[in-house]
Amino acid sequence: MHAIRCGRLTTRDTKRVNRHIINEVCPWNLKFARALRDGSPFAAREFLAGKDAAALARDLPALDAETYRAAFRGSAMKRAKRAGLQRNARVVLGEAIEGSDAERM
Repeated sequence: MHAIRCGRLTTRDTKRVNRHIINEVCPWNLKFARALRDGSPFAAREFLAGKDAAALARDLPALDAETYRAAFRGSAMKRAKRAGLQRNARVVLGEAIEGSDAERM
């Protein structure tokens, strides 16, 4: 078992440890973490709020053009374009989720 320290992962460790685990164990994240105030420009958009990667990957392929424009208005996410986000979501569904979502590809 590898000791995980913030900023001290080898390349081999980095491949096995995802960002979420690093964020949970990094003492800097614990020390400086603060709740966002209401109306913060850094708050998650309504379309993204409360969703994990799997839930978001399931929602993106069915996203129509109008909902996409409304959800990501003024966001850098629009640079990826709707078709690009949907393609990436389908890849995530095919590689990370088994069952009915993988069959939809």
